[in-house]
Amino acid sequence: MATYLTLSNRTLNALNEVEMTSSNFSSSRGIQTAVKNFVNRALHDIYNELEELPSLHKETYHDTNAGQKEYALPTADSPVSGDLQWRKIDWDTFYLKPKELVTNGEFTSNIDSWTNATTGAVGGGTPAYNSGGNGRARLNDAAISQSLSTTKNAEYKVQVRVFDSSSGGSSLAIKVGTSAHDTTNLSTTLSVTDLGAGAVLDTTFTATVSTTYVTIINSDANNLDVDYIRISRNIGPQRLKSLSYDDWVRRFSETDLTNSSDVYAEPRFVYKTQSGKLGLTPIPDKSDYRIYFEYWKEHTELSAHGDSPDLDDRYADLIVSRASYYAYNLRSDPEHALIANKEFEAGLKRLHNDLVIKPEYMRDERVNLRVSMY
Repeated sequence: MATYLTLSNRTLNALNEVEMTSSNFSSSRGIQTAVKNFVNRALHDIYNELEELPSLHKETYHDTNAGQKEYALPTADSPVSGDLQWRKIDWDTFYLKPKELVTNGEFTSNIDSWTNATTGAVGGGTPAYNSGGNGRARLNDAAISQSLSTTKNAEYKVQVRVFDSSSGGSSLAIKVGTSAHDTTNLSTTLSVTDLGAGAVLDTTFTATVSTTYVTIINSDANNLDVDYIRISRNIGPQRLKSLSYDDWVRRFSETDLTNSSDVYAEPRFVYKTQSGKLGLTPIPDKSDYRIYFEYWKEHTELSAHGDSPDLDDRYADLIVSRASYYAYNLRSDPEHALIANKEFEAGLKRLHNDLVIKPEYMRDERVNLRVSMY
């Protein structure tokens, strides 16, 4: 893998200069320091020429709030998904998915956010954490419960994966209702038996109130592990069509600016506001939506000797030729600078042809392209 050290040394080698080692890299001087700067300058030039590189392409999301039509997009001081900052947002990639309502439903490291609901329901067991798989909740004559924010009359999907971790056999009961252990929202208590190596329960319920409780119960004395539980609105991913701000003004602003809950609905369009925010129309009627979109992140400047650029190794020559161009100019050597620049331009063209291809967003199996042009 090409590193900051190897790229700098390749440039120094082309200049017939002394190369660096990992030990003296940070204390470089003179031409060595200049070449290190030229490598970063070369990368900056490449990313500026080809800002839509697949290696800089990422996905993130924004959760909606009922009645809120505009959302701040990340800035240089507000990282996206851990990245330093975004360079460009792809407005053709927005889609809506239901938001996961359960907190810590994957049990990745603990069973926090869940209440011990054993008392009054089953025996004297205590819920515990099991590190098996990616993390599980272990129930032995015990129960756990959590309250969720739901929308009255909305349908929700429930997915649970469970493991019978004992030879004696265990059974799982899931209750969804207006309080812990209640079954108001389900006609019967859901049960799974004969779990074997792992079984998935997949069902739905319709919320009757704004706060719904989900309770997971194992009334058997044998261990039963819950691998995950997920609850979300029972709607599939939906593509959101991008509008220009002028189109939004012409077609939807009059309705949206009334800010009346009567016109709130599931969003179908996105647009960039005059203040650079993300706009949604119709205005979201619920806080159950998660808006996904894709963007190109800003590249990270190389610093340590082992740092690697956001480019495939086969394009290392491109970086070296551009860094060499700057080094030859520093030496007042226009002849070699011209040669290096021609090599850079040829390599840049090859990189563009190889990599800058519009990604295949929104494959049919992921997103239902249901966009109404009303």
